[in-house]
Amino acid sequence: MTNSLHNTLFRMVSMAFPPCHPVSCARCAAVRRVRAVAGRCDGGHLILLQKYVKIPERPNFLPVLCCLLRELLLPLFPNYLFLSVKTTAMATKILSVDDELDLELLLTQYFRRKIRKGEYEFFFVHNGIEALQTLLENPDIDIVLSDINMPEMDGLTLLKKLNSRHNPALKVIMVSAYGEMSNIRTAMNNGAFDFATKPIDLEDLSVTIEKAIAEIEFVKQTQREHGQLVDIKSDLALAAEIQLAILPSRFPPFEELAGRVDIYASMKAAKDVGGDFYDLYKIDDDHIGFTIADVSGKGVPAAIFMAVSHTLLRFAGRKSLDAVSVITESNEVLAKESFDSMFVTLFYGIYNVRTGEVKYVNAGHNPPYVLRHDGRLETLPASRNICLGVIDDYTFRSDTVELKPGDAVIAFTDGVTEACSMSGGLYGEERLETLLRDSSGSDARQLVEGINEAVRAYAEGAEQSDDITVLVLKRK
Repeated sequence: MTNSLHNTLFRMVSMAFPPCHPVSCARCAAVRRVRAVAGRCDGGHLILLQKYVKIPERPNFLPVLCCLLRELLLPLFPNYLFLSVKTTAMATKILSVDDELDLELLLTQYFRRKIRKGEYEFFFVHNGIEALQTLLENPDIDIVLSDINMPEMDGLTLLKKLNSRHNPALKVIMVSAYGEMSNIRTAMNNGAFDFATKPIDLEDLSVTIEKAIAEIEFVKQTQREHGQLVDIKSDLALAAEIQLAILPSRFPPFEELAGRVDIYASMKAAKDVGGDFYDLYKIDDDHIGFTIADVSGKGVPAAIFMAVSHTLLRFAGRKSLDAVSVITESNEVLAKESFDSMFVTLFYGIYNVRTGEVKYVNAGHNPPYVLRHDGRLETLPASRNICLGVIDDYTFRSDTVELKPGDAVIAFTDGVTEACSMSGGLYGEERLETLLRDSSGSDARQLVEGINEAVRAYAEGAEQSDDITVLVLKRK
């Protein structure tokens, strides 16, 4: 029963942590790989790790787990000695390629302590062909210590073969007689990390190996960081797809109302993910809720806050015809849960499809335009409210605008008017207003795409500095 519990506990721990590095028992110095945070060494002692590989997701969990294991296991196994040990790095694998048989004895004798401690692991072969086969069987070899003059395949040919693998983490140290400096120079020009001359100065070779190990670790760390960046880029691409998926993308959004109202919108993020958003939903048969918003900041933090804001507004908006109550309810949550002083500007409206009336709340957002059917362009009053997420106990005020048949509301974020050209100028309100006046009679999609195209043309290839979002609602 005791052994069963012992094994079950270790299996549970093993599921939580990967196999760890070789560890040395503090009592008998026996070296073995201990899975997870506990196990027996070759001398039979029970080992409990107090120091382990870094786990960023659970930085404080491991010490607690070790203490719990100690308290649980001590009463169960009083005959075992619990030892605290430190994990050691994986052994550096070194392949020696030399047709002189006494070199193997020389290296194993000189580096015996590092071999015994598990710091170095040597492989010995006698020509380039054997070296390639060994590398094929052991692709994690770190250093190749190769003679230049060998039968079947010499060191320079082996070096060329290794270079063709394009593995920057594999370092080659060439060995040759002192008088063969031309060969050494050729080897260095062909990518060898360093060289040693015969008779080998083992102390100097030790320094060279340590230097190679430091360079290998740097390369591997760079490769790990590059891999992490690739993963992050992939995750951001997926996040961008998810973000766009939560925004309405089918137009017209309400086919049963297509004869009464024309709606179109778009959002183009400046980075992989953005902080702008828009939304459209039916509240009842006669009312449509619509939102355009701009979250403070850029990138991932803004995208997260955008998702939260979008969800809150949609939840509150679907159950109320009072624009003020919708914004007030959403603001109370955002203000209490806001992190790093983030906020969101927005224009929220409730459109009556029968009367053309729009009841709206502008919370610190750019005033939208109303393009009348006769070509007149009006700017809605500037916001009289603060942004959402700043103060939880705030009284918002609403306004009303009436749309006649052919009238359109054009809402946008500041990424439109603050778009920069190559010379540093801003697109500005004047250009946008001129464009809208010239677009009288256009449908919602034509207006949105016309604005986006005008901004793109003005930028002349300059990097987009802010998210660009446009929403048009036009009464038919």
